[in-house]
Amino acid sequence: MTIDIEAFIATVAAEVKGYQVPVVDLIAVQTKDPFKVLVATILSARTKDEVTAQAARRLLAAAPDPPALARLSEAEIDRLIYPVGFHQAKAAYLARLPVALAAFGGTVPDDIDQLLTLPGVGRKTANLVRSVAFAKPAICVDTHVHRIMNLWGYVQTKTPLATEMALREWLPARHWLTINSLLVAFGQGKCKPVAPHCDTCPLETACPKLGVTPRKRPRITAGSGPEKTLLSWNVNGLRAVEKKGFVGLVQALAPDLFAIQETKALPGQLPESLLNIPGYHAFWHSAIRKGYSGVAIYAKREPIRVITGLGIEAFDQEGRVLTLEYEDFFLINAYFPNAQPGLPRIGFKLDFNRALHRFADQLAGAKSVVIGGDFNVAHRAIDLKNPQDNEENPGYSLPERQWMDEFLGAGYIDTFRQFHQGPGHYSWWSYRAQARERNVGWRIDYFCVDGKSRPRVREAGILSEIMGSDHCPVSLVFA
Repeated sequence: MTIDIEAFIATVAAEVKGYQVPVVDLIAVQTKDPFKVLVATILSARTKDEVTAQAARRLLAAAPDPPALARLSEAEIDRLIYPVGFHQAKAAYLARLPVALAAFGGTVPDDIDQLLTLPGVGRKTANLVRSVAFAKPAICVDTHVHRIMNLWGYVQTKTPLATEMALREWLPARHWLTINSLLVAFGQGKCKPVAPHCDTCPLETACPKLGVTPRKRPRITAGSGPEKTLLSWNVNGLRAVEKKGFVGLVQALAPDLFAIQETKALPGQLPESLLNIPGYHAFWHSAIRKGYSGVAIYAKREPIRVITGLGIEAFDQEGRVLTLEYEDFFLINAYFPNAQPGLPRIGFKLDFNRALHRFADQLAGAKSVVIGGDFNVAHRAIDLKNPQDNEENPGYSLPERQWMDEFLGAGYIDTFRQFHQGPGHYSWWSYRAQARERNVGWRIDYFCVDGKSRPRVREAGILSEIMGSDHCPVSLVFA
């Protein structure tokens, strides 16, 4: 604890004055109604504020109090709050809320232990409701508070609960009610989870920046367009991840382009909610074999052209490549084959890799190329937790790593390594032995660009906090 916490908080408070107010705080200012604050807080988990605000407005117009909420069915609630993240689970919580509140006379309690008995209320929500709705001492620790307090070095904790307990001991009580709203706004606008904007931060010279890699700002070249946010995610079954709030997640993250691998479905097998996400055009390339492979792209803008596959039947029947062409770049969404235990498909995979490389080279002769997807290879020892134990296993075999050497040696850029050089950054974890909880993983998901497009890369990251698959999304900001 070497920082001057009073000075840090004062600086952050001055910085965020012009920022958008977190939606829960805004509702509290507008209504002072604990029930509405509670509902908005439940809706806000893993959802952007603008999506939460719209959903809360719709729901609270129909159900401004517990009796009115009790008159709505779970399906009606779900329809009103869609597309917040995990909308189905939240609809179930809210449907049970009036009965749970009856134990407290139909009102929202202000006691933490009592709040924790309500459906959908965890410790973060309970603290937030107590502090925002009742202005009573509580420290709400969400991911922003936990992350920023640790990168400042004010605490050294592994979990939000441990951070809460540490802040109860160290943080002056006068800051308890405001610290969450300050750091949420600061975390969303400046001290971002991926590539924080340290270069424009008023704390830049004083902040220890523990465990973070600030963004780099490559020079902007003539002819580059506005910045675009691209995401890529192996969802390991699109229908399965839809049940975990995928549509709400797309709306919350709001990327310009979202490349999906391993859809495991034909478009005709998908519900309307996945075929037509509001604000997006959807493009598909599915495998002939049902329940296998498949790629898709959700795009805010329609492309000039859609290229399906590589023009090679052996690969195209597995639904592995889908390309969108825009005015100044191509996006290739690629799901590389798995060599399989014992490497029986290593020849097939290497043939695919080389065909993909040739295809990218052809496109790069015309304009910039971005390749996003599950490459199914950890390139170097730093890209997986236990390299020595996996040298003969698929995804880290010598032939696969050698191909990656050739690909990058030909000029393609692994964008993540432009910004993050250290170990411990993974995008896939086995479902076994609590690998994700222990961060025993592999980095096998990439965004790569052709060499001449390096100056157009603004940021690249791994969104390891996003659950729903054995992979997590990877991100690219491209000008």
